Amino acid sequence: MTDLNLPDVRGTLSFDHDMSGLSWLRVGGPAQVLFTPADMEDLQGFLRGLDPSVPVFPIGVCSNLIIRDGGLDGVVIRFGRGFNSIEQLEGNRVRAGVGALDAHVARKAAQAGTDLAFLRTIPGAIGGAAKMNAGCYGVYTADVFVEAEAVTRQGEVITLSKEDMGFAYRSTTLPEGVILTSVVLQGTAGDPAEIEAKMEDALAKREATQPTKERSCGSTFRNPAGYSSTGQADDVHDLKAWKVIDDAGMRGASIGGAQMSEMHSNFLINKGGASAADLENLGELVRKKVLENSGISLEWEIMRVGKAGAQT
Repeated sequence: MTDLNLPDVRGTLSFDHDMSGLSWLRVGGPAQVLFTPADMEDLQGFLRGLDPSVPVFPIGVCSNLIIRDGGLDGVVIRFGRGFNSIEQLEGNRVRAGVGALDAHVARKAAQAGTDLAFLRTIPGAIGGAAKMNAGCYGVYTADVFVEAEAVTRQGEVITLSKEDMGFAYRSTTLPEGVILTSVVLQGTAGDPAEIEAKMEDALAKREATQPTKERSCGSTFRNPAGYSSTGQADDVHDLKAWKVIDDAGMRGASIGGAQMSEMHSNFLINKGGASAADLENLGELVRKKVLENSGISLEWEIMRVGKAGAQT
C-alpha cells in the first residue's frame, strides 16, 4: 500500500520502511511511508498537499515507543537535521528543534550558563520530551516550558502556550493533528562548570541504578496515582511502579526475548530476539499481576503504536 498520491517534497520519502532499525527496542513492522522533511517549508507544503484522511504520526528517535509488528499505516514523519537546531536566547532561554537530543540541549545550554541539567539523562529528543512531559529527579519539561512552535494538518504554523499543551504527569493533551516543530525552554542561570558537574553526577547515578546498556525505553509504567496535574509528586502518596512490580513478583519476568530488568524492574528490555508482541504481552502480564496483587492498575508510559503482526 504505497499509492497515497503524495505531494512533491525536497526531503526524502521511503516506502514500506522497516521501523525496527529506528526503534531503540529494535522491534516493529514497516511504515507505509516514512517522510523526512528537509525543513519547515517542506513540511508545511507536504501537509497542505496530503489527503486529510491519511494518518500522520511524527517521531523523533523512537526512545519511548513500541512499534507493533504489523507496522504503521499512513505517513510517519521523522524529524532529522532540519529540525535539530539549538539556539541560546536571552534570559537563560533555549530554543530547540524537536529533533534535537535532550542530552545535547542540556550540554549546549550548560556551556552558555543555563541550567537544564535534568534533560541530560533523559534518552530521546526534545519533541518527545515536550509531548510526554518527560522528567527526571523531580523536574519535568512542564516546569521549564515557555512555548512551542507547531504545524497543523493544513500546513499552518502556530504557537502553543503552556496551557495549550495540557501538561499532566508524563503526558500532554496536544490539539488533534498538531505537530510540534520547536520548543522554547526557560532554564536558570548557573556556572557552566557546576552545571556540568551536576550532570555528571546524574549520569553516574543513572548508570548505577538503571540498565543503561540494555535495549529499553526507560520507565515502562507511570508511577501510580499521587501526582498533581503538572507532574509534581505528592509525597504522601508517592508510590513507585518498580515497588509494586517487585511486590507482584515480576522483577526479571520474561516472555520470549522480552524481560523486566533484574536491575530495575520498571524497565522493559529486549534481551535479544524479542518481538514487539513479546514486549507488549510481558507488559500486560505485569499489569495483570500487579492488579491482582495490590489492586493498582499500572498505566503504560511507553507508547504502543501500529498494528499487531500476523499470528504465527
